[in-house]
Amino acid sequence: MTTAAPPDLMRVAVCAGDGAVRIEARPRPRPGRGELALRLRCAGLCGTDLWKLRHGGVPAGAVLGHEVVGTVEAVGEGAVGFAVGDRVAVPHHVACGDCDRCRQGSETMCPAFGENLLAPGGFSEALVVGERAVRRAAFGLPPRLADESAVFLEPAACVLRGIWRAQVAAADPQARGGGPAPARGVAVLGAGSMGLLHLLLLKALRPALEVVIVEPLAWRRELARRLGADAAASPGDEARRAVARLCAGRGVDAVFDTAGGAAALESALSLTRPGGTVVLFAHVGGGDEGGAEEGGSDPVRAGFDLNSFFKAEQRLIATYSGSLAEQREVYRLLVTGRLDPRPLVTHRLPLSRLGEAIELARGRKALKVLLVADAASGGGAKGE
Repeated sequence: MTTAAPPDLMRVAVCAGDGAVRIEARPRPRPGRGELALRLRCAGLCGTDLWKLRHGGVPAGAVLGHEVVGTVEAVGEGAVGFAVGDRVAVPHHVACGDCDRCRQGSETMCPAFGENLLAPGGFSEALVVGERAVRRAAFGLPPRLADESAVFLEPAACVLRGIWRAQVAAADPQARGGGPAPARGVAVLGAGSMGLLHLLLLKALRPALEVVIVEPLAWRRELARRLGADAAASPGDEARRAVARLCAGRGVDAVFDTAGGAAALESALSLTRPGGTVVLFAHVGGGDEGGAEEGGSDPVRAGFDLNSFFKAEQRLIATYSGSLAEQREVYRLLVTGRLDPRPLVTHRLPLSRLGEAIELARGRKALKVLLVADAASGGGAKGE
């Protein structure tokens, strides 16, 4: 049986090296000037967390977790806009807003963006939100917005950035005309949590847009159909036939690659019409989306036919994270109910079972796993 930590201590899930995690007790953090201290309500397990654990991107003793909803426990001197007891969703990366890259629309490339503003990290019973995140990017949550929806604010903003950059939905919700003809059909490679989050956001923004999901696992294809996909197909010939049927043989306007790897990229290019766009969304290997193309694990280096790519005038872009503009739009979609990502949550586990959560995600037996403080967990699979 798991016992509660003393009031001045908290449970923290830390990286133990070799892809493992362990639980240890640490002092509860106190907010400094302009900061907030949060009590964890839930934190999402992300494919980036899995990638870092598998590929050694974090030192032993570090705390992962960056999709966070918490309750304000303490307000640091000078912090405004929040009070003890407020529910808050907040991202871990926040651009400065003032540098050349920010002014040029490349906020996620801002030198300040890489700083983690959640200490020690989301997989902790309590954490401190840094001053810049409090000032620029912390979102107070209305009572009608459930934690299980709000926790998707940061990952959905990452998805939205790719959708906007692919020009399949206007970055300005009020924009009309003056640009390219609106996209009619898109494909998403991978139906893990991020692939299906693409589907939900695309349908929230453009309900009439036709979306093909490409996924090797039958249960994920079926879920994609229930969530609104116009077609769901296995990789390879079946996917090509599905795209041909849906798009009258012309290819889709854009493909969002949430699987990652050279084979997935070649598949994405083959499904895209001349003049269309491929969006690279995923790390190669280590996430929960992989396997959306034949050939198992994919190499990091691409090797597609450059002449064909050149003559087709296709676009290949990458999207790494989300900026404040995308976070604000996702917040609006969540609060208004146009985006409801709760069906993607398959498991709700206590922090002490983070290792189990990781194995569920790695084995593609889960979509989104939420981690909560042990006393608040309520058990394993959602609904148990």
